[in-house]
Amino acid sequence: MFKIVRREEMAQGTVILNEIEASLIARKTKPGQFIILKANETGERIPLTVAEMDPEKGTITVIYMVVGKSTALFRDLKVGEGYQDVIGPLGKPTHIEKLGKVVCVGGGTGIAVLHPITRALKEIGNEVICIVGARSKDLLIMEELMRTASHKLHICTDDGSYGHHGFVTDVLRQVLEENDVKLVVGIGPVPMMKFLSQVTKEYQVNTMVSLNPIMIDGTGMCGGCRVTVGNETKFACIDGPEFDGHEVDYDELMLRLQAYQEDEKQSYEEYCTLTGISP
Repeated sequence: MFKIVRREEMAQGTVILNEIEASLIARKTKPGQFIILKANETGERIPLTVAEMDPEKGTITVIYMVVGKSTALFRDLKVGEGYQDVIGPLGKPTHIEKLGKVVCVGGGTGIAVLHPITRALKEIGNEVICIVGARSKDLLIMEELMRTASHKLHICTDDGSYGHHGFVTDVLRQVLEENDVKLVVGIGPVPMMKFLSQVTKEYQVNTMVSLNPIMIDGTGMCGGCRVTVGNETKFACIDGPEFDGHEVDYDELMLRLQAYQEDEKQSYEEYCTLTGISP
């Protein structure tokens, strides 16, 4: 068992942080890599990018949104309880190099994925401008951590309750107009990454995105995580999860992510009814 040593509810309880004992994984994991977790014997395998790793404590931290039965099972695990299986690190780590000015853009739980990458880019000597967004102030996560990990932080909310009233792409366009940016890293909902990549393509700025397709084994065998990048089929688990944002077929990715939405919704509702928890 991989024991949970810290648990925190974020974004009005819709986003959960779990710090998990996994000493071998903590020593090996690099920014951008992910793990696969399973709550119990009959549970589903869920890939989550590692938001934090602490080799000295022997722990890793994951942050996830509760969207279905499997993440609801994760949510219901208490401190002292644990996951049956944790496998990783998987995927290719982020290529970190000194480039100059770098912009890191995160939306929703993508901010958790972005945090170790942002910090690593700053530590190597880049000037890091960070833009993070959420639907409202109450749903924004990791503000202070992102402020520490970057030189300048811009905050956006869809409803205008905090920071810039509008999308992260609004602020991104302004930053690109005013700065000689060498790289943009974008992680968040697929539509956000799609429109972000359209903006950066206008300015001819290299762009890296982290993709989250449906995934089963995480080792390249099942093909469930296939995505089209540059008119070629890639497997996010072994070829990614990070790809050139200008080459990704986002429309295909969104269609594939919708394939099991109705089944996921039904399974979650049945679980909530069974456990007496409100969806």
